Amino acid sequence: MNFKKILIAVDNSTCSEKAAKAGYEIAGKFGAEVALVNIIEPIPANVNPDLTLAPVFLETYDNSEENSHILLKEMESKFSNGITTVYLSVVDTAAHGIIQQSDEWGSDLIVIGTYGRTGLYHFLMGSVAEHVARKSACPVLIIPNKSDID
Repeated sequence: MNFKKILIAVDNSTCSEKAAKAGYEIAGKFGAEVALVNIIEPIPANVNPDLTLAPVFLETYDNSEENSHILLKEMESKFSNGITTVYLSVVDTAAHGIIQQSDEWGSDLIVIGTYGRTGLYHFLMGSVAEHVARKSACPVLIIPNKSDID
């Protein structure tokens, strides 16, 4: 396989940092371009007693978008080693947003970290990494949180 466009899904977690490090290392070996994607999950709107939306929703979104951009910049500066990087940040559910951004950008590989949760939490919440692996049109590399990529 020859990877030319690698999408790395990141959030503010250690497993995400491990995924970014691994993704950039692969990109360096293949001379690939990287897209860092951060999904801003929708915040349930607060509804006032008169059934209008609370104005805090828009302020929260603006802040989330700014925080997302800061996160993407930090990941790039920490791991890119000069590799060309595109920033993708959208409001969506995590798995759907990652798959959609991958399809739109035309990635050849998705790199994503996983928390490695098990038991009831995994049963109730599912796994974003598993969902992405099942639905993606391209290969998905899942980096476990317990991996020694430090």
